[in-house]
Formats: sequence, C-alpha cells, structure tokens
Amino acid sequence: MTGNASSYAAAGVDTAAGDLAVELMKAAVGATHGPQVLGGVGGFAGLWDASALTAYRRPLLATSTDGVGTKVAIAQALDIHDTIGQDLVAMVVDDIVVVGAKPLFMTDYIACGKVHPQRIADIVRGIAEACTATGTALVGGETAEHPGLLGVDDYDVAGAAVGVVEADEVLGPERVQHGDLVIAMASSGLHSNGFSLVRHILAQRGIGYHDDLAELGGTVGRALLEPTRLYTAPLLDVLSELPGAVHALSHVTGGGIAANLARVLPVGSWVELDRASWSPTPVFRVLADLAGDSLESTEGTWNLGIGMLAVVSQDTASSVIRALESRGIPSWVAGAVSTHPRVLAGFEQGAKGVDGGAVRLVGSYAG
Repeated sequence: MTGNASSYAAAGVDTAAGDLAVELMKAAVGATHGPQVLGGVGGFAGLWDASALTAYRRPLLATSTDGVGTKVAIAQALDIHDTIGQDLVAMVVDDIVVVGAKPLFMTDYIACGKVHPQRIADIVRGIAEACTATGTALVGGETAEHPGLLGVDDYDVAGAAVGVVEADEVLGPERVQHGDLVIAMASSGLHSNGFSLVRHILAQRGIGYHDDLAELGGTVGRALLEPTRLYTAPLLDVLSELPGAVHALSHVTGGGIAANLARVLPVGSWVELDRASWSPTPVFRVLADLAGDSLESTEGTWNLGIGMLAVVSQDTASSVIRALESRGIPSWVAGAVSTHPRVLAGFEQGAKGVDGGAVRLVGSYAG
C-alpha cells in the first residue's frame, strides 16, 4: 500500500474494496452492452455510438433521474441488496417510456459509509438485470465512500438514463381526446414510494421487518421489498404493434394515482376513476389497517395497486389490454376522459407545476 493509499484508508476510505466491487460487478454490467456501447467497464466516461440515431427522422432525447428513497433502509435492515437495483431502474426508465421513448443507456450512483464489495456488487447486479430486461445499456456508474457522513452499513442509490423518441411520436396531453379510455396496469406492490409513511406506521405499532404477518404471506420486510414492476418493454411492444392507440402514459409514483394521471391530461379535461374496478393488494390493506386509516386516505401517498396508466383511443382499448396481459401485466379499464363542462371541486387538478387535467377517484374499492 502506498503512503497516500494508507492515509486514505486511515481516513476511512478503502480504495482496494472499491476495486474489488468493480471486479465483482463487471460481468453483470457487461451483459447489458450491445454493439452501440464502446470501451467496456471502468472508463472515465461511458461511450454510446449515436450513429444509431441516424435512422430517426427527428430524434428527441428523453432523460430522467431518480432514486429509490427510504426503501433502502429496509434492504439494509434485512441485509438483502439484490432487489433495490430493479427499483432504481424502474423509477428512472419507466419515466422515460411515458413520453413514448425507448431507453438507450443508464448510469448509477451509490453513496455508502463503507464499501462492502459483495453488497455493492449485489446492488449493481440488480441494476444490470433490470437494464437488460428493459433494453437499457448500463454504461457507467460511481460508488462513493463517505465515512463519517454515512454509517458503515448505510447507502443510497440514484441513477439517470437517456432514451430517444421520434418528435412526431411523443405521447402526451396533446393527443388525448374526449372519449378516450384510461387503462390501469397492476403494480407489484408498494414499488418505491411512500416508504417514510410505511416505516412510521410499523414503528408506531412496534412491528419489525423480520416479523411474520399471515396476511402478507410471510415476513413484513420481504413483502415490502417486492421489486417495482418494469413496464418499459411491454409498453414499447404495444406502441410498436398498435401505432397510434396509446395517447398518453402516466407512471404512478410520488403523489398517487390521481395527481400523476392529471399531469398527462389536457387542461379542461377530467376523469373519474372507478375504485370498484380493482382491489388493492393485501400489503396496502394491512398497512392502512395498522395505521387506523382508510385506503382512500392513503391515495395521495401509495399506488394502491396501479403502477402505470395508459390513455388510449376507445376502439383500441381491448387490443391494448390483451397485448399487456399477454406480457404479464394485468390491466383493466378504470375510467374515461371527458371534456364536458362541469364543476371540478374535489378533483386533483394538475401536479408538480403542470397545468393538466382533473382527476378524482370515485366509488368503493372491490373486496
């Protein structure tokens, strides 16, 4: 060990552990690389051959960045780290497909208090496997050791991705019309939002992640770590097979179902989503019961069983549902778009700075 490396180690940073982590993850990362990726693993910058875009008439690049939030605290508590990577990819790449874009490449960032090589490799392997499933090249990343700022077992993950879409094929409010139907796509569970509330509820009731709850079919922690469903590949297939059928997509993340759908509707339009069209899965019912709350009171925090929404032309809805379900995504019609004038008291109207449409949930959830 050189003098500089020895001094760095004395400060709490282990560069050798970082190098070992890279060696452990190289195969998984390399498996995401197609012919457009140049240079392999370990360069200062990832290289992606943009000449692939010359086939586009007017390519628009789409980009998104996100993290997994406090769900990582549960992974750390259970010492299970190979699922968080899929959550990260889903949070980033499924935002890109919302505009109709195909993801091209992604980078990740892991900040930790201490580099545990196998743990870092597990996280990155999960990222790489989800990248492969969504057709995204993992072209680079960074693992940063922050001793004194983070605990030795603490870490956080974030990532960013870039995709491409033809300018005249961008999905969004401009395509949405009166009479369009809203198709809901089932979530796999909590996905990666609302975990601060989850952790608060469990702490208030003295329930640990290793505790068994029969209603959840096993331990609490395992149910909470269920990876976020990946919608990108099935949706890209639908967009290709049924051109023009899908007018807008909404990824149900922070803010809940109504607020996220409102963001992709045109001003002056409104939708009432019928709660009776689906039954929230047990994890939502159990958590709401533990909190002493109704499911309706959590609608602005959790996805309650819907991870993605599609606004489609009325005559193609059944074809879209069949295509999604054939690819393992349970889907159903949950509402319809209207532009008829009406009083919009009680509706969510736009969100996150977007002056969009208006949405509210009506009725009671199916049993």
